[in-house]
Amino acid sequence: MIGILLITHGSLGDALIDCAIHVLNRRPVNLKALAVAADEDPAAVLHEAQHLLVSLDEGEGVLVMTDIYGATPANIAMRLLRPGHVECVAGVNVPMLLRVLTYCEKHDIDALCRKAVSGGCEGVHHFKGSI
Repeated sequence: MIGILLITHGSLGDALIDCAIHVLNRRPVNLKALAVAADEDPAAVLHEAQHLLVSLDEGEGVLVMTDIYGATPANIAMRLLRPGHVECVAGVNVPMLLRVLTYCEKHDIDALCRKAVSGGCEGVHHFKGSI
């Protein structure tokens, strides 16, 4: 099974996990969050992220998802990148996370990255007019 690591600003990752637990009615075992505080040393966070990768990797790799491309969590994630084994996707939202959790046992890491991006994009809608 592919491991999933959320690296986000503050408690966003934990909130996304709580939402996924609510929707799925279960706690995914292959999912962890790493919060990045505003005053935290990125080198220390990177060290912690490396330990979390080891704990999540069962041999099929780890998908790291972050909130904002170019921000500190994403920059840390990019330092973890190992193409084909540790992949990173930015812009995490609830639909993206749910899509990844649904498919993490059925696809390889490259296909799971595509599912993450499509799930995140397909979950964004502009409501126009009446329902």
